[in-house]
Formats: sequence, C-alpha cells, structure tokens
Amino acid sequence: MKISIVIPAFNEELLLAGTLENLGSASAVFERQEWQSEIIVCDNNSTDRTAEIARTAGARVVFEPVNQIARARNAGAAAATGDWLIFVDADSYPDEGLFADTAAAIGAGGCLAGGATLRIAEAKLDWTSVIRGWNFVSRAGNWPCGAFIFVEADAFRKIGGFNDRIFAGEEVDFTRRLRRLGRATGRKVVILHRHPLLTSARKFRLYSKWTYGRLLLRLILNRGTITRREGCELWYDGKR
Repeated sequence: MKISIVIPAFNEELLLAGTLENLGSASAVFERQEWQSEIIVCDNNSTDRTAEIARTAGARVVFEPVNQIARARNAGAAAATGDWLIFVDADSYPDEGLFADTAAAIGAGGCLAGGATLRIAEAKLDWTSVIRGWNFVSRAGNWPCGAFIFVEADAFRKIGGFNDRIFAGEEVDFTRRLRRLGRATGRKVVILHRHPLLTSARKFRLYSKWTYGRLLLRLILNRGTITRREGCELWYDGKR
C-alpha cells in the first residue's frame, strides 16, 4: 500500500514548513504498517518561497500555473503514485491519531473516500460555535471539508478529479460525484471524528463576519459566483 499526501499551495511560505514537519511526523503511522508514503506539494504559481521550502523539507514539488485550488489538487494528484490520495491544506496539521484512523478506514475496505471534523487553532468563541455547527453538518451528512480529504486513487480518476470550472466549494461537487460512484459500487464516504484536524484560524483573523456574510449572500443569489475567481476573493486575494 502506498499513500500520496497532496498539498495545494499558493504563497504559503509562512505556514508550509510547519505543515510539512507535522506531516513527516504523522506519516510514521503508515511506516509502522509497512505502507509507503510520499508528500507532493503543488506550487500554484506562488510568488514567494513556497517551492523552495517544500523542496528543502524533502517534498516533491510540481507546478500549476493557473491559480485555482481544484487545478492545484488535480496537478498534485496527477503526479502521485499512491493507491490512496490524502489532500491536506497547507495550513492544516493532521496528527498521528487522525492518520491512524484514516489507515483503519482504508484497511476496512468499506469506504472509497472520507474526511474529518475540524478543530481551529486559537479561534475566538464565536467562531468556535461555527466550527461546531459545521462538524455537526459534516458528520450528519458525510460532507468532507476541503482541508482534509482522503480518496482511493482509482475512484479519484474514475470521477475525473476536482471540477476545474469551480473556484470555491469544489469539495462539495467532488463529494457528490464520489457518492454516485459509491452507490454503484456499494462503498461510502465517511467522516472521521475521534481526532479532529487541527487547522489555522487565519481566515477568521483576516476576514470579518460581514465579509463572510456578503460572500454567502452572493452565493445564494448567484450560484455562478463560484465559477469566477473575482467572486471568491477569500481564497484568491493573496492575504496570508
């Protein structure tokens, strides 16, 4: 068994080194099971030291010139050689417990993909309640968060990967297509919860509730918003 960990990264020099260090430690779980693993960073047209930091840490670096999360994930997956893919955001820190649960889910054979509940570093109380709400929805509906998704490589390829016409929320479209494949094959999408994924609170520090509210309103009034980069500034304005 081989696991490919894929990290889409756009101007992530501030947090990427810590993420890669964490992944190197957590990946020991796979080594103990005599599984192979690799880490692939997709440099999504960064203008900082993202690629240099990734190479220094021993990760394999691929380049995607079009600044789009779906394309970056797909480019990383195209270079991967693993039987299973784990997509991790550059500001997220899965621990050994989460990787152990991921390995157990893979080994059990009943799932073709999955995700994890979230834990936010240094989040204020009001945002913590939002994360609790999301975790409830995620577990109740088996909706993975884009910060951590694991998927069988064959299943990923069968559904065509992430939709590169979408600039945000691509994990929702991805999960819907995985579910259709799961119904046809008798397998499911699962959400792991014993060891939530630790992810940074930077988007909560950088953007106000009003910004999130305006974005949500645009999405409700015009679903085409996610097909345009200029409508998804929270992901593409370069703030770090």
